Amino acid sequence: MSRSCELTGKGVQSGNNVSHANNKTRRRFLPNLVNVTLISETLNQNVRLRVSANALRSVEHRGGLDAFLVKADAAELSQKARLLKKQIAKKQAEQPA
Repeated sequence: MSRSCELTGKGVQSGNNVSHANNKTRRRFLPNLVNVTLISETLNQNVRLRVSANALRSVEHRGGLDAFLVKADAAELSQKARLLKKQIAKKQAEQPA
């Protein structure tokens, strides 16, 4: 399982630990990933995703998973999230008609 957010694409970054003596050693900055179950109101189903805490806040701010995925760039999304986005768009196109 890769260490990247399925919704925002946020992943591992690298940098340096810098000591008081200015010695530099490489380190990794890991994203704060959480396994969550989000509800898709359009599809009427629960979806399990591994997202960062930051993405979880963004989903809540935008008004739920469906609203987040509609606005999200497909290049940042995981394969699973892209499929969800496509299903949600198809279902929303059918509803007004």
